[in-house]
Amino acid sequence: MAVKSPESGSHKQSQQPVFILHTYPFKETSLVVEMFSRDLGRIAAVAKGARRPLSAMRGMLQSFQQLAGTWSGKNELKTLHELEWMTGLTLLRGDALMCGFYMNELLLRLLPRDDAHAQLFEYYAQTIQLLSTLQQDASNGQLAEILRRFELKMLQELGYAVPLTHDENGEIIHADETYRFEADYGACSPSATRNGLLIQGATLLEMARGNYSNVTTQSQSKQLMRYLLQHYLGEKPLHTRQLLVDLQGF
Repeated sequence: MAVKSPESGSHKQSQQPVFILHTYPFKETSLVVEMFSRDLGRIAAVAKGARRPLSAMRGMLQSFQQLAGTWSGKNELKTLHELEWMTGLTLLRGDALMCGFYMNELLLRLLPRDDAHAQLFEYYAQTIQLLSTLQQDASNGQLAEILRRFELKMLQELGYAVPLTHDENGEIIHADETYRFEADYGACSPSATRNGLLIQGATLLEMARGNYSNVTTQSQSKQLMRYLLQHYLGEKPLHTRQLLVDLQGF
């Protein structure tokens, strides 16, 4: 069932696949809704009256649900008119829920407005579905692997250089060698720079193959993604990242 707002406007986008990333209060009765749209990127829109107790739209403003959204407006802040369910209710539990919020915060911080990333949207949707299938007592290793895959995919889809099979000079990475990995450049000889962090060639190659079964790969890939994300996020820390570290060490 569709939930509609009576407002209308120009530059209308209809029935766009979206996920809700975050909401926050706006004026007395409304909410600003941050959405990840498949075809239009990150969109901010006002859901008028959504904070009223009897608002039907308020009940649909849930994270991790694939919805069809309709909005309009010429400015950066749009007006949200309609939401409709596209799939059944998706439930995340326990640590998987925290992982989902972490992914949402990453997208809020790094995904530019009005910049479409359809492949990242589809990968996010797949990851949410995967998290929803895990039991509440899923192992730290399962969740950490899911997060490493998503972090890497997100950075690559957003255009950040994370080369894993060749060094900064285009030479093939060798599994038995140690490299220094520097953000924006990639892997190089440990003596070439003091920036970045030391990492085994085997770890880079395993990450490229999506294989996180090795204990060293698990540890070093976590260090590498923390370093890269800190570099691209700047000084302001991620709230959910710290929670995950405090709770489980992801």
